[in-house]
Amino acid sequence: MTGITIAAAGVLTFLLRWSFIGASDRLALPAAVRRALRFVPAAVLSALIWPAVLVSDGSLHLAPDNLRLIAAVVAAVVAWRTRNVLYTIVAGMGTLWALTAGFGL
Repeated sequence: MTGITIAAAGVLTFLLRWSFIGASDRLALPAAVRRALRFVPAAVLSALIWPAVLVSDGSLHLAPDNLRLIAAVVAAVVAWRTRNVLYTIVAGMGTLWALTAGFGL
């Protein structure tokens, strides 16, 4: 029964996502909706990243010993200055790894 449920959920998910892709040529979205949809990737990425950076053990962790927060700030500055995704990832992960190694965590 579990296999059937997983397969049904997979098929339903595929059809739901495919319906938007398949209908995109025939569907004329208003300009306001198209402008709003440009911000969806940034909003989703923020929703995924910020809880991992700011929450520790179920509570908000804004202390200076939050190494992920420091690395995120470094990555944000690099992203702002260079507008290069690869540099941002390298700076953020490099900072986190260096801080983690330096603090022996």
